[in-house]
Amino acid sequence: MSGTDDRPRNFGELAPSVYPGERLGLPESGPRSVARVGRRILALLIDWASAMLVSLLFTPYESGAYTWVTPLVFAVLQAVFIPTIGGSVGHRLLGLRVVALVGGWVGLWRPIVRSVLLTLVIPAIVWDSDQRGFHDKVAGTVLLRG
Repeated sequence: MSGTDDRPRNFGELAPSVYPGERLGLPESGPRSVARVGRRILALLIDWASAMLVSLLFTPYESGAYTWVTPLVFAVLQAVFIPTIGGSVGHRLLGLRVVALVGGWVGLWRPIVRSVLLTLVIPAIVWDSDQRGFHDKVAGTVLLRG
């Protein structure tokens, strides 16, 4: 073992990525590159709109119950579709997919953890230079193109 070790030892010493996904070994653009902000936001809007539609169909508008049912429906839709079709309806419509960093099937626990954190909103707006939100970091997932 050499006497010099250039690995970061303290928080903040890790240099930012040159492009999103570089530290993860992903390409800069094209298939298998990290999904960019525009598609992410549009997919989120599609998913939230579908959750609102489902909650309004099954809860009376006058009761106001849809306000707490919508986040629940959103989380359930995420948790069901990520392991079965590789992403939410919004993701798939926009050519995105959620994958586990370790490879293989994303499993059941990752989508549940990711969905719960995503409904809290804050983890989704806190991200690193690889454009992975806190919800993806905790779940060990990344949102990719194609």
